[in-house]
Amino acid sequence: MDWRFDNTYARELDGFYVPWDPAVPPAPRLVALNTELAAELGLDPGVLAGEEGVAALSGAVVPEGATPLAQAYSGHQFGQLSPMLGDGRAVLLGEIVDRHGNRRDIAFKGSGRTQFSRGGDGKAVLGPVLREYVVGEAMHALGIPTTRALAAATTGEQVLRDGGVQPGAILTRVAASHLRVGTFQMAAHHGTVEHVRRLADYAMARHYPEVAPGDYAGFLSAVIARQAELIASWMSIGFIHGVMNTDNMTISGETIDYGPCAFLDAYDEDQVFSSIDTGGRYRYGQQPPIALWNLSRFAETLLGLLAEDGDVDAAIADATERVEAFVAAYDAARAARLRAKLGLAGAVESDGVLIGDLLSMMAMNRLDFTSTFRGLARVLRGEPDDVREHVLDLAAYDAWQARWRQRLGETDRTATAAAMDAVNPVYIPRNHLVEEALAAAVDGDLAPFEQLLSVVREPFTERPGLDRYAEPAPAEFTTGYVTYCGT
Repeated sequence: MDWRFDNTYARELDGFYVPWDPAVPPAPRLVALNTELAAELGLDPGVLAGEEGVAALSGAVVPEGATPLAQAYSGHQFGQLSPMLGDGRAVLLGEIVDRHGNRRDIAFKGSGRTQFSRGGDGKAVLGPVLREYVVGEAMHALGIPTTRALAAATTGEQVLRDGGVQPGAILTRVAASHLRVGTFQMAAHHGTVEHVRRLADYAMARHYPEVAPGDYAGFLSAVIARQAELIASWMSIGFIHGVMNTDNMTISGETIDYGPCAFLDAYDEDQVFSSIDTGGRYRYGQQPPIALWNLSRFAETLLGLLAEDGDVDAAIADATERVEAFVAAYDAARAARLRAKLGLAGAVESDGVLIGDLLSMMAMNRLDFTSTFRGLARVLRGEPDDVREHVLDLAAYDAWQARWRQRLGETDRTATAAAMDAVNPVYIPRNHLVEEALAAAVDGDLAPFEQLLSVVREPFTERPGLDRYAEPAPAEFTTGYVTYCGT
């Protein structure tokens, strides 16, 4: 099969990677194939599902035209700089220009040790691979920029994880690119200003062609604006990334690396699920400030380019102002999403208080974040008020709802409810359902995974027989629930 690789990263960024072949698996088997994404990439799903495709999607055979490599990058991990990280268990095969003219990376995750493995085995196991698959597809269906899985395959190996052995697996990941804030940190830390320039020019041409060549300040602002939209999207659906290190923040503005990620059930700004985030650095409500912190590190890598006229102080002041603009951009993007979730047309000054009061009520009553907004739309249709059944202070809730209705004005309530349903999912990858599906898959039963995948691919359309997929986790599940990064 002709993959039509055109590998600009390998051609143009020598020094930012090491050539590296994936490990050959002993007995690969295809577990899941994203046929819709394959067609979008111009690849034949039938061939990919066959012997030739399984060999290519597992690392058993390197496809013709691929230039496999392990990317080099640095990164702040939980606030501490690691000068050299790199792809410790990933290999970039190359790039494909899809049917829409978009350049996409094709990469493996879990394909064995590389030069950057730092003592790790370089492998992945089936559970985390399928978590990334299903959550990435859910995010895509929700309209949130994300990397996606083209395929998941088992390797035929047993891999030691969490005190036991689990089936080894490989994820084939598709991304706008794998350029990260950490890539720029590596160039700035280990290279010269010319290394940073080469990387910046490449990133601008690939992701921000609207920015004039050489306008590195404009490039900084463009990355900041895109990240503000991304984080606002996360917050609007209750998504918790879990490990927002600088090497997990893309320059493209896509969500990447679904390791210890999870979703809110009860609304809680301090919610943490990640087993490695013991201090709550990356808790739900802390994600916007962490994004700002990461973008500050990105701006630091560009200072050599921003201060080429020799006026370092002016460059720092300008970069600081641009980074701080993230706050207003994020606030505006989040407010717009929350107004849409409540059916509010336009913007009035009191919206912030109205929204804030609802979120405070949700936190106080531990209301489910996702189903509360769907419930409010049902109220507008004259259906039973399920939200009210879970509120302790009914007078406060009724008073809030009266203010909300007044703010809606004389709008067509049915049309407003429909507009709310178009942005408020009824189905998300509920944590307990994800764990249930992954556990079954590891035991050899893929049916729960496939069912969950089909549900979250249509998140806004309520369907009969799927009530359990819309229900929050039992309280006893959420108490003490933790997620793991898979390494």
